[in-house]
Amino acid sequence: MTQLHVRPAHDLDAREMAAILNDVIAIGGTTAMTGRIDASYFVDRMRAERDAASWLVAETPDGEIVGFQWITRGGAYLPPEAAEIATFAKPGWQGVGIGSRLMEATKAAARTLGYAWINANIRADNASGLTYYQSCGFEDWGRQKGVRLGDGQIVDKVLKRYDLV
Repeated sequence: MTQLHVRPAHDLDAREMAAILNDVIAIGGTTAMTGRIDASYFVDRMRAERDAASWLVAETPDGEIVGFQWITRGGAYLPPEAAEIATFAKPGWQGVGIGSRLMEATKAAARTLGYAWINANIRADNASGLTYYQSCGFEDWGRQKGVRLGDGQIVDKVLKRYDLV
């Protein structure tokens, strides 16, 4: 496993996080996000969701951010005891343990924030995302059919759940 350090994200990480997410969006097929974002997307969300969220980055020993993960309050379709999760690895860095390291820290943060479970809302055509969350112990609990993405594409989404208690 590659030497990685996981730590809380802060405003100064937002530019690197946006660059990673924009690269993932440009490749396509693994995120429901379809438009480019900038650093302010992360700065604004981290500040607005401070009391109910955890934002973590994985970095190399020289400080390069190679992945990140967040949990926030769930969407309207989830009860208040559920957090929503998102995970992104820098293209070319998949499969080196980034997700596993982030997940351990995120589970601890979710418990501290008082969540009972974590929901992953994954595009049904995102095989790597489905495999990742399954490998972390998430189990299928639902499906959203015919979700329209920002670019007009229609996809199904698989809902996976990880119980913290």
